[in-house]
Amino acid sequence: MDLGLRDKVAIITGGSEGIGRASALRLGEEGAKVAICARRADVLERTAEDLRRRTGAEVLAVAGDVCRDDDVERVVSATVERFGGIDILVNNAGGSRAHPFLEATEAIWREDLEIKVFGAIRFSRAVLPHLRARGGGRIINMTTPGGKVPRRNALPTSASRALGINLTKAMANEYAPENILVNTICLGLIKSAQHERRWEGGGREGETLDAYYERMGANVPVGRYGEAEEVGDLVAFLASGRAAFIAGTAINIDGGASEAV
Repeated sequence: MDLGLRDKVAIITGGSEGIGRASALRLGEEGAKVAICARRADVLERTAEDLRRRTGAEVLAVAGDVCRDDDVERVVSATVERFGGIDILVNNAGGSRAHPFLEATEAIWREDLEIKVFGAIRFSRAVLPHLRARGGGRIINMTTPGGKVPRRNALPTSASRALGINLTKAMANEYAPENILVNTICLGLIKSAQHERRWEGGGREGETLDAYYERMGANVPVGRYGEAEEVGDLVAFLASGRAAFIAGTAINIDGGASEAV
């Protein structure tokens, strides 16, 4: 299926590894031009080079922090200068911060909200004029099902993700008349670098990463962890003209694990 993404221009935050990298790979395979943003310049450039080699796509690596206004503007400006405009934004920066309420310090709360909520706000503000100039576009926010049904000991992530879902719906209502469609993907257990780090810090003695994923994914209704590439497929679909009647939607990709639809 041709998704009609050839020569579309996308920015992906948190694009150096995991879901961001997989999303860039899938968009690149569809012929899109991709700018990836993350804080670690060396890791980011290695990812960009690998994506170029694997897809033949034009990939721009711009190191930046979603918490800094000047970095956000620099990423957006570099993308427009290189590719001539922007059609797609994927707000993917941020990982899970799960603590009991009294253990979540103010510093933890501030960092989580800065990255996940204000990072998405900053980038969305910066790209909206460019989406309007193109006559429309897509913004895809990464959140979690915990933003719909919070679990115990999952703060501040469950709260920040709830804000992300609400932000998605509010922006969709405001900008859909301009053909700027905003949706959110609610991520369940997806293989990624942050889960590899959890395995390193909390896996059983002698347990391989594959065995860890098998054990931790056993309670998911489909019986496994999701693959980052499966999220990339969903990103590509939502970014395409095939999803032209989808706006303000929070789509679970969690193997059926969430209690919320």
